[in-house]
Amino acid sequence: MDGLGAGLDGLGAYADGLDELAARARARLDPAHWDFFAGGAGNERTLRDNEDAFERWRIVPRVLRSPGERDLRTSLFGDELATPVLVAPTAFHGLAHPAGEVATARGAADVGTVMVVSMAATAPVERIAMAGGPLWFQLYPQPDLTFTESVVKRAEAAGCRALVVTVDSPVFGRRERDLRNGFLDLPPGLLCENMRDDTGRVRNIAMDPDLGWQRIEWLRGVTGLPILLKGVLHPADARLAVAHGVDGVVVSNHGGRQLDGVVATVDALPAVVEAVGGRLPILLDGGVRRGTDVLVALALGATAVLVGRPVLWGLAADGADGVRNVLQRLTTELDQGLALAGAARPADLTGDLVVARP
Repeated sequence: MDGLGAGLDGLGAYADGLDELAARARARLDPAHWDFFAGGAGNERTLRDNEDAFERWRIVPRVLRSPGERDLRTSLFGDELATPVLVAPTAFHGLAHPAGEVATARGAADVGTVMVVSMAATAPVERIAMAGGPLWFQLYPQPDLTFTESVVKRAEAAGCRALVVTVDSPVFGRRERDLRNGFLDLPPGLLCENMRDDTGRVRNIAMDPDLGWQRIEWLRGVTGLPILLKGVLHPADARLAVAHGVDGVVVSNHGGRQLDGVVATVDALPAVVEAVGGRLPILLDGGVRRGTDVLVALALGATAVLVGRPVLWGLAADGADGVRNVLQRLTTELDQGLALAGAARPADLTGDLVVARP
């Protein structure tokens, strides 16, 4: 386990579960800011279903397989991570804690995993990189190609090791909590620092309804970083991703924040895995709340998972320590789940170890 621990000792308040942590975070946040982090699009059917869908899967463990010492190390794009639990890109960490994304990066670095820095971060990628852990960068391709290239080059110069391109947002989803709260902009003192151009002006993030595969080809000519597409749900798009030479896909519905009523991510995962056929890594983003959820996703073919809201709860409650404890908890639960399912490492998790409940 490389120092991550084999039990829940030392997790303090987190031993009671993420629901209690969420309650602590909610008590500390402005109600409009809580709703921004917690809410989804429309009636929030997809938001709820991302978690509920994991309830439809059951583990079928093997016995007498001598799992011994577990090894959760996971290799992605040349980096060996201590855990297959990564930090998803989420916006505006400065709303959750004064140290914002810098504290999140410190917590992730302590656990030995990747933080995916949001284009909508409230700290510049250069300062986030000073935390020392491995970073990837999430990109909304902008209609201004010159500016898009400059953002990519900033991420490269800061040491980001992969580019996570969000492809499920040709327009902005209807987030009704934010509309009711009138939360349409950041409060004074916070800005989207990665949207600052060479004049010093901070631009608004533009959604691009003309975004197509040609833009992914253009990005390949701009950067040598591995490119992952975030927002893939349909197996036909997964096959196109392989055909266009991308380096990975993230099965994601934007945390239920874009099109309400779309399929839950864990339900979409098996068809995407089949379409990709082992030709590139597949990550799952959405609904992961327990280490057993991670186990199910890995057994269904994911290489790793991304976790968003629980990380924000930890950040709001306890800063970098809270982020670290959330990631440690999920990893500890995964370690225990591996042993109890008869597996020593993530690669031992196969589809026969899970079954869908009607």
